Amino acid sequence: MSETTIFPGTVEWSGENPGISLKEDPNGPFTTLASFFRVVLSPHGRGHALVLLQSPQEASPGNVCLTDNEPLARWLIAEYVSHFGAWRGLAGLQSINFRKLDHVEADGDAIGRYGETVRAGDLTVKLDWSGLGKPFCFALAPGGSATGKHHMPTLFVGCDKASVTVNGKARPGAPVPRDIAGQRISTAMLAFSETWIRA
Repeated sequence: MSETTIFPGTVEWSGENPGISLKEDPNGPFTTLASFFRVVLSPHGRGHALVLLQSPQEASPGNVCLTDNEPLARWLIAEYVSHFGAWRGLAGLQSINFRKLDHVEADGDAIGRYGETVRAGDLTVKLDWSGLGKPFCFALAPGGSATGKHHMPTLFVGCDKASVTVNGKARPGAPVPRDIAGQRISTAMLAFSETWIRA
């Protein structure tokens, strides 16, 4: 007899949430944080949002959110991004400038490399992940999830290298090693089939 896993609670959103967090010094602060969302289901409908902090530790015009659904993006930042480990308590997250997303496009095979390009007016941001590892699937219980309130089943793919390019200029730094669900990956990873279920 097969066993079925059912998560109690309310599905709040589902989709993709790959991210890149860069440091120049492994023991120093993050120089750039990027969290990309492709949401297929939520209380605010479908949509995309790229939350980008080019100055994570301070208020700056370079801290932006490019989105085609601003209510969704504001909700994701307030309820989720602000609880992510690298983002928690950052001054830069309090100074987000929201810009209307004009175009978003994924590329790569998600086997060797993957990319997302997001354009908003005169701003083009390119996210690249390469040296991709073996995909693995896991589910965090509420006590282990970023919010402390949600079950989070997801599929992760770690990578060796990643970059954030803004209008053709690469942001400084590189991803650093991290562990999650018993796997050694880095602070840049692909997160597909991600669902947040309020317990």
